[in-house]
Amino acid sequence: MSLRTVTFALLAGIIFCAGEPARAGADSEADRVTVRPREIDDVLYNPGMGFTTSNSFDGEVAGYPKSTIAYWGWYWDKIEPESGVYRWELIDEVIEKARARGQRVAIRIMPANGRGAVPQWYRDLGAKGFEYASEAGPTNWMPDHNDPLYVEYMGRLVREFGKRYDGHPDIDHVDIRSLGHWGEWHFYFVYLTHDREVEVSPEVRQALVDMYLDAFEKTPLVMLIGGEDELEYAVANGTGWRADCLGDLSSGWNHMNDAYQQEIDAADVGNAWKQAPVVFETCWTMQHWADEGWDVEFIFSEALRWHCSVFNNKSSPIPPRWWGAVEDFLRKMGYRLVLRSVSHPASVTAGESFPIDCQWDNVGVAPPYRGYVVTWQLRPVAEGAWGEPISIEDAAHPIDVTKWLPGIYDVSLDLAVPAEIEPGRYRLAVALLDPFTREPAVRLAIEGRDAQGWYSLSELEVVAPGG
Repeated sequence: MSLRTVTFALLAGIIFCAGEPARAGADSEADRVTVRPREIDDVLYNPGMGFTTSNSFDGEVAGYPKSTIAYWGWYWDKIEPESGVYRWELIDEVIEKARARGQRVAIRIMPANGRGAVPQWYRDLGAKGFEYASEAGPTNWMPDHNDPLYVEYMGRLVREFGKRYDGHPDIDHVDIRSLGHWGEWHFYFVYLTHDREVEVSPEVRQALVDMYLDAFEKTPLVMLIGGEDELEYAVANGTGWRADCLGDLSSGWNHMNDAYQQEIDAADVGNAWKQAPVVFETCWTMQHWADEGWDVEFIFSEALRWHCSVFNNKSSPIPPRWWGAVEDFLRKMGYRLVLRSVSHPASVTAGESFPIDCQWDNVGVAPPYRGYVVTWQLRPVAEGAWGEPISIEDAAHPIDVTKWLPGIYDVSLDLAVPAEIEPGRYRLAVALLDPFTREPAVRLAIEGRDAQGWYSLSELEVVAPGG
């Protein structure tokens, strides 16, 4: 069989060790080739990280960074207007539009906010609840979360939500939003109206987390940082966390100095970023920060210290003078992968395996949270000389890039050369493929990316057996 391009997946495990960054350039010996790709400083708009749009899509807001995540939320009464009748088409339409813009979707479903957002059919069951006055003025209603009906029917909604969307390739992550106003695990308006706290039993609070843990076993979950003991419980069961007021440096008590680190420490969730995303939403907007004279560099440095991967500025334009700080933030948040070096024999034999050593460096603050497939290609130097591409992968020994925390990883592996390959000169290339689409998905922080998302690295000779 003739072929034009041969693709290989990794066949061996990872060996971890630290080392000095390699210099740019290439070395060649009679029997071995070593290349050191040149690192770049570009802002990389990679999937699963960066600024999100909010109830909008990439490119719709002037003065806003490119976004690979569209963040959308729906209230209970919109998703389930009749008991057991779900309007999933609302979510599906957003997914379709986001995909067309190169975005995945982050989702939340909420029980209430400053207006009535609980379906009437639920109230008609005789469900218990609280009247409250929102900041907008009208009187609204919050369900009593201790009522067994709430756990039953909110649990049913979340269960059906997970049946349809857990593991969906276009869903980036899901918020655990099952308690309180905006699902933020507080009862702000009820407190203002009645001047008293609303107590939800520990058993119910845990049940409201468990319904998401049970429904979403594949898609990353994030828990609101205000969830008290439930934050620790959720993270212990694999979630990340989310905070909704990044940047608040108000005089007196504020979130940046008096809330985040204290809540992280109290719940012992400082290492949650190693397993699932840390997500922030701005307090007001960045323009408000600018108007108040708050220190954007301090705000971003704290977000990076907390290993931020995703930031929602509510689709509000960036203050023009802060674009430099935003781009520097984008270069550092989430994951940023550099291929430092690749070394392999100068000549390989068709039908046999050859060893390859490479060094990867994650210079970001978090790992990727999707299992991108590190994949290699052999491309004939004489382009178009042979037929269609053939992909060859060995799923028995995959590299798990979700374990690539910040740092250096030395990888030794064997690549199998197909017996059918035509002898000749080939170029070695690499890409990280999305596990669902099998297309190159991740931009590396090195030179050499082609229009299809592959990085051309080096050349080698393929010889016939016995040649």
